[in-house]
Amino acid sequence: MGKLILTGIDGNLGSHAAEYLLNLVDKDQVIFCSYNAEALKPYADQGIETHVTNFNSTQGLTEAFAGADKLALISMPFVGKKRQRAHQNVVDSAKAAGVKQIIYTSLVNAGDESNPSVEKLDHIFTENYVKGVGLDYIFLRNSQYAEAMISNYFTYVKGDGVLKNSQGNGKMAYISRKDCAKAIAHALLSDTYHQAILNINGPELLTISDFIEIGNNITGHQVIYKEITDEENYAIFDAMGVPRTTDGEFKEGSEAPFSSEGMVTFAQAIRLGKMDNFTDDFKKLTGDDPITVEYMFSHAKDFQVGDRHSMDD
Repeated sequence: MGKLILTGIDGNLGSHAAEYLLNLVDKDQVIFCSYNAEALKPYADQGIETHVTNFNSTQGLTEAFAGADKLALISMPFVGKKRQRAHQNVVDSAKAAGVKQIIYTSLVNAGDESNPSVEKLDHIFTENYVKGVGLDYIFLRNSQYAEAMISNYFTYVKGDGVLKNSQGNGKMAYISRKDCAKAIAHALLSDTYHQAILNINGPELLTISDFIEIGNNITGHQVIYKEITDEENYAIFDAMGVPRTTDGEFKEGSEAPFSSEGMVTFAQAIRLGKMDNFTDDFKKLTGDDPITVEYMFSHAKDFQVGDRHSMDD
């Protein structure tokens, strides 16, 4: 059997996936890739094969991927044609290197043309590209990270106590990023799934009001929800210094390390019922129940959104 490649190990999702993977397989079975040499060093020091990779170019990628059967592509943190080209570079190089299967971290309901999320455009492009070049695949269509909304909750605890966004009464099966990482590790090891689309959902569908109520019950705070328009939602992020697109400048340590275009169109998709997929695919893949929102609020320090990790040049 060839090796298993995990990309993006410098990031929040990738670092968790690396930890899970090393608990499941011997270190001589894996290859870790990142643009950040410092992030790779602790693994290289353990004798793990590592490669510094920049997906904005194909240079060196085929060589880095040589000897692997499966590759987990964690989607890049920028949005638009640049991300599509980067993903295309990875897929082309993986095929040239003889990789047989791509595991890709996609988005819930990415295939729905009526889904207004700007993020879904890159995800469905990548899914279709993998299919088009003839590689086997597992697409992990993740629900929204609960960590993003837990961090958001505490932002408003420190503010006026009124959590404002434009997702209304739409529902989402919030999933921990740690569970998404676990899904990546198990997908890399799985011999069961071929040409598969798996919805990686949390344990229950919740409105944002439900989510806030759980937070209040656990923490004792009294945050309330106020629905606002998409335009008002943009204005809030503008005031926080959040860039509209991923081409903008991100503040270090921001509690909203995403572009507002991504977040507002995501909220719109939730409001319109485009994100309410709910399956037990995660348990079928991993054998475990997903982490509950109650547990995450009870251990909130371990479930924050974290810093942005990106190489945009």
